[in-house]
Amino acid sequence: MISYYTFVIMLSLLALGILCILVKENARLTESEKRTFYLTYGLIALSAIAEWGGIQLNGLADLPKWPLLTVKCIDYILTPFAGGVFVRQMGIRNLWSRILIFILAVNTVFQVIAAFTGWMTHIDETNHYSHGPMYTWYIAVYVLVIIIIVIEFILFGKSFRKQNKVSLYSIAILVVIGILIQEMFGGDFRTGYLAFTLGAILMFIHLSEFTQQASDDYIEAQKIQITTDALTGVCSRHAYSAALENLNQKETLPPDFVAFSIDINELKHVNDTLGHEAGDELICGAADCIQKVMGAGIPCYRTGGDEFVVLTEMSHDMIDRKLSELEQALNHWSGNKVKELHLAVGYAVASDYDDMSAEKLVAEADLAMYEAKTAYYKSVGKERRHH
Repeated sequence: MISYYTFVIMLSLLALGILCILVKENARLTESEKRTFYLTYGLIALSAIAEWGGIQLNGLADLPKWPLLTVKCIDYILTPFAGGVFVRQMGIRNLWSRILIFILAVNTVFQVIAAFTGWMTHIDETNHYSHGPMYTWYIAVYVLVIIIIVIEFILFGKSFRKQNKVSLYSIAILVVIGILIQEMFGGDFRTGYLAFTLGAILMFIHLSEFTQQASDDYIEAQKIQITTDALTGVCSRHAYSAALENLNQKETLPPDFVAFSIDINELKHVNDTLGHEAGDELICGAADCIQKVMGAGIPCYRTGGDEFVVLTEMSHDMIDRKLSELEQALNHWSGNKVKELHLAVGYAVASDYDDMSAEKLVAEADLAMYEAKTAYYKSVGKERRHH
């Protein structure tokens, strides 16, 4: 009759096999990462089979001693490895992982020697095994491996969000509890490999979730990078095009919808005489003044080198107030390389035009801006094309 423990091992091996299938079907994992998962599950399976084999062979008096000795040797070698591969699965390369490799290597050599000396396993005339005089060595190795696994789990958890750390540490506690129950109670309490298998399943789920979150974060970062102007921090040309496309899909614009077109005066002159760093200072200063005056809830778009557009809803009284505030902000602005900043501002309000799209409204604001720019250069007595 098949024992309960055998059923547990069979289900564990089946679960590990299904995990291998899930890993194979996971398109987000690289081939190298997949091989690491396969190695983890393979070692857990082999060590579980070795322990199961030792229990099955124990007490079979008709068999020679060497099969039981061989199985127990494999068990004592692979069981610490089964725990160690969790560290491998995390992809950590540090001092602790090197110490773990050293411990596992030394234990492997020791167990091979012990198989011939009886240090670890004593087998009596009835083919029953018992712990040898140096079994405490194995316990020490096992404890050290567990300690290192816990340390590596903690270090690995630092790369996760807070909510992911709790689940990660819970997995580590589950595995440790499963091992401790088996080692403390022994006998029929064969919970070690059940804990390893459950830990492997939960680790796969956890890492899959983390991988998805990392992918989402990367996409969000790329989105922010695309929609944010690198120099000024205001919205980019890409964001402006997307906003304009969205507005153009509307049948009509709100009556108080307004488009501001803003350009820096004398930028070319500053670039030619003081250098492009000074010109960048002017561009950043303009963006800062516009954004502060318009407010955080109103997006400012940098649509060209020194060209800005603001699209929002605003009454005529509010437009006059914002233009006055912008003028005051410019009067108080002073940079390290340039001391003055002048802007040409034009705007167009939807209520002043019949069924005009947002794109055409911006074009009307551009015309008003160019008129303001011409008036500025005329007032200072300079040729616009040279400045």
